[in-house]
Amino acid sequence: MDNHSQNTSPFQNFDIKKALSLYLKQWKWFVLCIAISLSVAYFTIKSTVPKFKAVSKIMVLEDSDNESGKAAIKDLTIFSGSQESGMEDELQIIKSRSFLRNIVTKLNLNVQFFSKGRVKEYEIYKNTPIKINFIESDSLIHKTSYNCFIEPLSTTEFNFWVNEDDAPKKLTFGEKIDTHFGGIIFTPKENKIKGYINQTIRIKITPVENKIQYLKRNINVYLSNESSKIVNISMEDPIEGKAIDIVSSLVYEYNSSTIDKKRKQAINTANFINERVKSISSDLESVDDSIVGYKSRNKIADISSTATQALTSSVQNEQLIQDVTTQINMLEYMDGSLGDNPYESIPSNLGGGDPAIMALASRYNDLLAQRGNYLKSAGENNAVVVELDNTLAQIRSSLKQSINNTKQTLGIQLRGLKNSSRKINSKLYSAPDQERVIRSIERTQSIKEAIYIFLLEKREEATISISSISPAIKIVEEPYSLGSTISPTPMVAYLGALFIGLFIPFGVIYVKDLLDTKIHNKEDLQNEIKNITVLGEIPNFGKKENGLIKRNDRSIMSESFRIIRTNFDYVKRGRNVQNYDNVVFVTSTINSEGKSFVSLNTALTLANTGKRVLLIGADIRNPQIYSAIENKVGKNQSKVGLTEYLFDKSIILGETINSYDINEIPIDIMLSGKVPPNPAELLMSDRMKALFDDASEQYDYVIVDTAPSMLVTDTLLFSQYAGHTIYVTRAGYTEKRILNFAKELHEDNKLKGMMLVVNDVKQSNFGYGAKYGYYGAPKKKGLFGKFKA
Repeated sequence: MDNHSQNTSPFQNFDIKKALSLYLKQWKWFVLCIAISLSVAYFTIKSTVPKFKAVSKIMVLEDSDNESGKAAIKDLTIFSGSQESGMEDELQIIKSRSFLRNIVTKLNLNVQFFSKGRVKEYEIYKNTPIKINFIESDSLIHKTSYNCFIEPLSTTEFNFWVNEDDAPKKLTFGEKIDTHFGGIIFTPKENKIKGYINQTIRIKITPVENKIQYLKRNINVYLSNESSKIVNISMEDPIEGKAIDIVSSLVYEYNSSTIDKKRKQAINTANFINERVKSISSDLESVDDSIVGYKSRNKIADISSTATQALTSSVQNEQLIQDVTTQINMLEYMDGSLGDNPYESIPSNLGGGDPAIMALASRYNDLLAQRGNYLKSAGENNAVVVELDNTLAQIRSSLKQSINNTKQTLGIQLRGLKNSSRKINSKLYSAPDQERVIRSIERTQSIKEAIYIFLLEKREEATISISSISPAIKIVEEPYSLGSTISPTPMVAYLGALFIGLFIPFGVIYVKDLLDTKIHNKEDLQNEIKNITVLGEIPNFGKKENGLIKRNDRSIMSESFRIIRTNFDYVKRGRNVQNYDNVVFVTSTINSEGKSFVSLNTALTLANTGKRVLLIGADIRNPQIYSAIENKVGKNQSKVGLTEYLFDKSIILGETINSYDINEIPIDIMLSGKVPPNPAELLMSDRMKALFDDASEQYDYVIVDTAPSMLVTDTLLFSQYAGHTIYVTRAGYTEKRILNFAKELHEDNKLKGMMLVVNDVKQSNFGYGAKYGYYGAPKKKGLFGKFKA
């Protein structure tokens, strides 16, 4: 292989004109498929109910974003913990089943009214002409699936039926109708029923759960971007107003749920502080009464300042003791709260001053809130809820451990403070007993007052927090409709139909061509066998022709054989054949490729030039020559042929040859004769040489119709008597792979002077894929050509 052939790209051999012609020849199928696809798209658009899209944008706010007066109430439980939760979780909460169930029941989406039109039906939303009253409970109606039809006849009467084929039943508005789920009563809306007189209205009741699933499929909730707090909510529905109402209701449900959660936490904190205020107030009143009573009994008007310094130290020490005691009490209260309902929120600011405990308590409350949200859309056995329960249990365990550790630490600190207190108090024993008692009572009074004032401040802050809870979201864009139908889009539908109309025939033709293993014209044959001359193509003449050429015939078939004759003469002159130069064998690979047809018409074409031509039917296994000319010759002609000549040596050559006048063309023919039992042995007879010696001398051309070369060995048994061989292939029939047999015959020189002919070529493939007519034949005018001047 040379360098040029090695560097040749497969694309250089690609013939784009030929590839396009393969599809352009089938343009009628493309037009038909496009017309059908566009028609289907048109009727689909006309029969499909369009959908509208309603959209809204909201911003999910954090406490730092939506609360004012933060500095004054930052210590309150409702605002002390972290409220951060993943935005992805919020998106799931927005589409929770509890929210969607509230929307379905609030908007009554499970009961629909449809008005029937000529092609499709339209849903009637809000402005329904009829009201349905259900006798059974809502819980049963919400699980019911039902469909019925009514036709208002007037403002008082209507026709009613359940199935489309049922006969209508005339009823009166307000009359009870029994159904499988209970009774229903239809009542008209006086200002709207008149517009639907004599119109069919279909009423459809759908289970609420089915409607929830419908909303989950059609509601789309997503973030504007990964780091954004802006949430986009959209809804698609055939009713524009319904889509807007659903989006509005969803925003309202989510906002209300978040506000209720915050309000509940604030109320729990306020209740706890109220209980502590009452307890401290009672203790403070008792201390005040003690001071007044003691002073009255002992007639004490003033307290000496002799032990002021010692008393100050004692007061400070006692203050620390009280603080530690208070912290221990708070821890014990929190520890007690952990022993109650495990799913009740706990105060997060009573951690004894320990930030870790306060953080754990805040985290515990946050997880409780998340658990409550998930329970709205899932059961307690849900994997997420179970995981939250496990996390809550771990936090409770950590809280208990932290509380116990802190209590132990505070206990050690308390014991140290008490020891210090005993030392300080020992200094006061020398002071008057009255003064010591007074100071002790006043010290307790001041501590109780400080705690009481602190709790009063916190109670006011808790009360403020309840009334100052602001929405958890900010509506960036109110729900609105895009104002145009989004489905179906006519342009997209028609473009898709056009694509399908082009793709289907293209795909079929492409696959058919890809799987095609047959030759179709001269070009295909030359691509498969490059070193054998192709004499020409014979067109598919159709059923109207008789298959035999005529004298002075100007048909395409006749011209094709003339071309074959001319090319044969040219090839014949270029060869130096010593013996049997005028003997031409006609064979093929397998049967039904048209070798007998080619033999007969080749002989007629040569005879039409005035040459003496002999046609020999050498296919003695399956003779076809006589059946082809039977209608053209007389019945009394002798049928003694080649078989009898080879078998009976008494029969001379002249007895087996008959002269015929076929379509005014004189020709001599030796028929095959009777089918012998041993055709191969018979063809090996010595008389074959004498036959061809005599025939080649007496005739200008001897055309021999032989058996298929691949199926039987008959042709090869006497191929030495052939000067030239015409090898017939058939378009649309001969497999490319079996042409390897013809290559082998040529390479091994088993058939002398092989030349190829393509038979039965469609006119669309005739002449290298182009559709040409005969030069001298009258042209057929097309539809537009008939109107030309």
